[in-house]
Amino acid sequence: MTALSRAYNIDDLRLAAKRRLPRGIFEYVDRGTEGETSLKDNRAAFERIRFLPRVLGETATRSLGTTLFGKTQLLPMAIAPMSPSGLLWHEGELALARAAAAMGIPYTSPTESMTALERVAGAGGRLWFQLYVWKDRRHALALLDRVDRAGYEALILTVDTATIPNREFNSRNGFAMPIRPSLRAGLDVLRHPRWLFGVLGRYVAQDGLPQTANHPEGYRNAIFAEPPDDATRIAPDTTWDDVREIRRRWKKPLIVKGILRAEDARKAVELGCEGIVVSNHGARNFDSAIASIDALPAIADAVGDRATVLLDSGIRRGSDIAKAVALGAKAVLVGRAALYGLAVGGEAGARHALKLLASELDKTLGFAGCANLGQLDRGLLVKR
Repeated sequence: MTALSRAYNIDDLRLAAKRRLPRGIFEYVDRGTEGETSLKDNRAAFERIRFLPRVLGETATRSLGTTLFGKTQLLPMAIAPMSPSGLLWHEGELALARAAAAMGIPYTSPTESMTALERVAGAGGRLWFQLYVWKDRRHALALLDRVDRAGYEALILTVDTATIPNREFNSRNGFAMPIRPSLRAGLDVLRHPRWLFGVLGRYVAQDGLPQTANHPEGYRNAIFAEPPDDATRIAPDTTWDDVREIRRRWKKPLIVKGILRAEDARKAVELGCEGIVVSNHGARNFDSAIASIDALPAIADAVGDRATVLLDSGIRRGSDIAKAVALGAKAVLVGRAALYGLAVGGEAGARHALKLLASELDKTLGFAGCANLGQLDRGLLVKR
């Protein structure tokens, strides 16, 4: 049996990914920040929510379909923007994009991708792009023009990274961006030959050491070396004025990611944003932040039908997706769950992770007494 055939849930994929990846890279994906209280609470918050199911409804035929930004799709999911995917699998961004296209859901290409956004666009399917505001705004705004020309249908602006996260585990395992060669890291890599030859070795054989592909010329060595200056570092002084300027330049759907307060969601909508992603960044930034699912109901109530509300952070089961929809989300962004599958089996592994979530969501609908997502509501939920 292959690792994928033995993976019956996302936790199985996580353990398989842990075996396959060097420790530093796995922990960069898997862990949070500081004491990881927020990381634990992301899961605990979902687990505190229980269903009070209806019975004897007409649920023999069920639909998982939804509509996002005017387009119908078969599942209430999109792939979250995740910069380390290119380190988990050779050209991992392309593998994730193809898996998303096969499942009929959007893929979000990150600013810090190791595969150029134009190449990702060639993977087909529905494509969104995630933007960070860089210190030199000219570079970030110029990137918008590339994204538009490449045909991306929506932009996700990430707004919750005002400073560098305190990821203490990086100091302990020796892994950080840019990657610093060390004896400890080298020995760890040698213990993972599949990754060494199948990922890093393939990059070196083709183009040399991997780089960030969407940065301007001269700034693309951010994975293994410092850029020539800090112009393309995330701007710590990003404000609502930046949102206004991006809204003025970007004519397609604009989604703001990293919202946890209702008044911030209302402000984004007032500025013309069509989407809100309720997210604590997968608990990778601020260890004292509220769990995303706990913040969702107030934001959904504040926004109403004026914008599409999405949930990010902590999705590990199909029942999590059902809970998010019942609390007001139109869909969820799938992050680490897809990365675990990617690390184990590339495109096939990511697709396997999405299929697991879809199957669990379908069963949850049936057991909850719902024939479609529209029948999920807060009356089905109780909180321990």
